[in-house]
Amino acid sequence: MTQIAGLAQDRIDSFARTETQAYLAARPKTQAAHAAGAGGFLDRVPMHWMTDWPQPVPMLVEVAKGARLTDIDGNQLDDFCLGDTGSMFGHSPAPVARAIRAQAGRGLTYMLPTEAAYEAARLLSETFGDMRWQIALTATDANRFALRVARAVTGRSKVLVFNGCYHGTVDDAMVELRDGQTMTRPGLMGQVEDLTAKAVACEFNDLAGVEDALKSGDIAAILTEPVMTNSCMVLPNPEFHAGLRELADRYGAVLIIDETHTISSGWGGYTRVHGLRPDIFVAGKCVAGGMPTAVWGLTPAMADRYAKANAARAPGHSGMGTTLSANPMQFACLSANLAEVMTPANYARMERGAARLDRGLSRVIAAHGLPWHVVRVGARVEFICAPGPLRNGTEAAAAHQPRLEAALHMGLLNRGCLIAPFHNMMLISPVTTAAQIDRLIAAFADVVDQLMKD
Repeated sequence: MTQIAGLAQDRIDSFARTETQAYLAARPKTQAAHAAGAGGFLDRVPMHWMTDWPQPVPMLVEVAKGARLTDIDGNQLDDFCLGDTGSMFGHSPAPVARAIRAQAGRGLTYMLPTEAAYEAARLLSETFGDMRWQIALTATDANRFALRVARAVTGRSKVLVFNGCYHGTVDDAMVELRDGQTMTRPGLMGQVEDLTAKAVACEFNDLAGVEDALKSGDIAAILTEPVMTNSCMVLPNPEFHAGLRELADRYGAVLIIDETHTISSGWGGYTRVHGLRPDIFVAGKCVAGGMPTAVWGLTPAMADRYAKANAARAPGHSGMGTTLSANPMQFACLSANLAEVMTPANYARMERGAARLDRGLSRVIAAHGLPWHVVRVGARVEFICAPGPLRNGTEAAAAHQPRLEAALHMGLLNRGCLIAPFHNMMLISPVTTAAQIDRLIAAFADVVDQLMKD
């Protein structure tokens, strides 16, 4: 009998069919609305990755508040996806909602700063460290601009990224290792440039491989997440980040830390919690409480290097910045979120909840004797349907079990718990209750029980 991660494939498929029918039976309005209105969108969804959810038709949200969602059929769910980190502090935190209402009456965008912008800069440095900040709409843009700075100050062309990394849709990061060689990731749409001409892939946690790549002398930047997060989650070895800093210094590369997901690690992100020392810091998604916003900051020393490069360039467009970036609504939300929502006290609450979830899921896995494990980074928890810990992107890719994970997700959703469609990621917000966490653990146990039935 064919097995996937310790479970019978036939049982997984049978369970998935049953759960899919249960999902549809509970959502007649959703099906009717989708049939009537989705045809105006490419692939019948507003954004292509909405087809990554395992449901046969997307769930249509009526309202989201705190850590709960209600769909148009009245089904209520405990939300542990939280917009894939975008709403990590809960849906519409009250201080952010108040800031939106207040700013809406004063104008949405006008290409000029406000007093709230200066307050946001102060709070950003207080939270993440002394940096010279710029604002973008998405972390993808922030990473693009950070790479331009790195190339400008070093005069070099390439970026070093890690196999299986996540940096939004930055072209430079769309490479992988195959048989020890950097290759363009398969499946990219409309890709005409040879990405291996400007990017090198190494394995996460492999400092020797990083040094070998840096010896070429043409790498402008190391772009890394503190923890690999868009694969099955991979934690860094204890010496890894200190080693990256030392190698970047030795070979003259700029070290860029992208905290778009690992901002869950604690107040100030993984960088502050673990004392990392990037030259450029990037964060996005939840930094403004759900308002589309990203930030990127240069250390004072890097800002000086950038100023010299900028002064020496020819006049014209720098290739950085977009018209709607740094709009007053972003600053209103940034200031409110940093001051009143993204606080040490709220992070402590999130950590306690995530630890509770970690323990509960681990107990279920151990009780059933499954070869799975649980990983946690602050408020971010993931169950992985493979033994662990994982050490790099290659191992993370091998651990990913899409067929089984889709069935698990459907089962949890039908039991009132929504987790992220990408792998098995769950987030705990400051407003997530112990009762919600316990319901998720109970739902997970029931789903596993059903999957293990003969």
